[in-house]
Amino acid sequence: MLDLALFAFLFAALALGFRRPWLWVPAYLYIDILSPQKIGWSLTASIPVSLIAFVLAFAGWLLADPKVGSRFTWRQGALLFLLVYCAWTTAYADFPENAAEKWAWVWKALVFAIFLPLTLTTRLRIEGTALVMVLTAAAIVISGGMKTLGGGGGYGGLRLFVDDNTGLYESSTLSTAAVVIIPLAVWLARHGTVFRPDWRVKLFAAGLILACLLIPIGTEARTGLLCIGALAVLMLRDVKRRFVYLGLAGALATLAVPFLPASYTERMATISGHDGDESASTRVAVWRWTLDYAAEHPLGGGFDAYRGNSFTYRLPKRTGEGNNVSVTYEEVTDHARAYHSSVFEMLGEQGWPGLIVWLIFQAGGLWQMERLRRRARRKVGKGAPLPWDASLASALQAAQVVFLVGALFQGIAYQPFFLMIFGLQIGLYTWCLRRDSEQAAPRRRVAPASPAGAAAMP
Repeated sequence: MLDLALFAFLFAALALGFRRPWLWVPAYLYIDILSPQKIGWSLTASIPVSLIAFVLAFAGWLLADPKVGSRFTWRQGALLFLLVYCAWTTAYADFPENAAEKWAWVWKALVFAIFLPLTLTTRLRIEGTALVMVLTAAAIVISGGMKTLGGGGGYGGLRLFVDDNTGLYESSTLSTAAVVIIPLAVWLARHGTVFRPDWRVKLFAAGLILACLLIPIGTEARTGLLCIGALAVLMLRDVKRRFVYLGLAGALATLAVPFLPASYTERMATISGHDGDESASTRVAVWRWTLDYAAEHPLGGGFDAYRGNSFTYRLPKRTGEGNNVSVTYEEVTDHARAYHSSVFEMLGEQGWPGLIVWLIFQAGGLWQMERLRRRARRKVGKGAPLPWDASLASALQAAQVVFLVGALFQGIAYQPFFLMIFGLQIGLYTWCLRRDSEQAAPRRRVAPASPAGAAAMP
């Protein structure tokens, strides 16, 4: 029945696109984020629904969309450069088969991120995209949050819709994505027009935020805790009573500690240093190896170049209990360890050119969202609520900062969900520029002409 229900829903979603072609865009977002073809086992698994939705989204825009307001921006150009550069490095990759396997999904993620802003030409489309992304991710997050409350979870043990360590179903990636959607969920609860803000919407948003905060606990992903901390600091910008906020946040954190699983608190305790944890120790060793590799291969080694690494490090081994604990160090040799950092992922795979362009792209997103936010703040004044577009810019900026914190410790530079967030940023910024230009045009036309002799005055 589940497979039949999924198939019927996907068929209905794609069928609606023949009446409103833009609906194929959110349909692809839903399919790419949730992966219903992996949840089903018969009908949905036998049909390439992702490819069908991908082709329909592009065809609908090319053939039926008016394209009024569609613009190609420099950030899309940066993604296009990365797309071409990744294709080039894949051609001479150190590990051709592994590189080709990763390229098979990276190119689609980059192409769709370039394409998505071209379709976001109205407020409804911008909001609809944010809504579909949040609700689709929420399906995974709520499921994981409920299982965490029920006592499930553990490092690598939280069972979701798909028993697959890819996309949002990878524990650390899901922890980051769960925190990323919190500011977007808050924005939708305040400024949404598809679902008007009322007590039901706000109650659902509150429940979703709770589930998002439970995911890092259920997955025991240390990165999730860092992301929560980063978001908590960012929220200080918008709260009116900061000292009250800090007091409540501290009190809630203190009250929550006794209810946390012992395995979670033990794992979080390793954040303060890398020497006592094998996973953290190998990350530092891989980062050092990547720097040496980049010195010899400044243009990168293609996807999955990390498979060539090999290193030996010392890991402490504790024996005994209480005050009778002895520590001995043993040498551990490891190889083919993943980067566990998007920065080093870009450096090792695409070299210095790819890393520099990626960093410029990220900095550009932060600057553009801050520009929209500050311009609106000057208009409405300090303390007044921001309009919907500036509030969304603030939410997207917070989401990007959370992503960047998570990206420091995960190889998620090409993850489709986060590239969709960046595409939404580009679409919002382009729409705001076009709106401001259209509003300024009548004022320019009616502006009084300069006096005839003004040009000759000293």
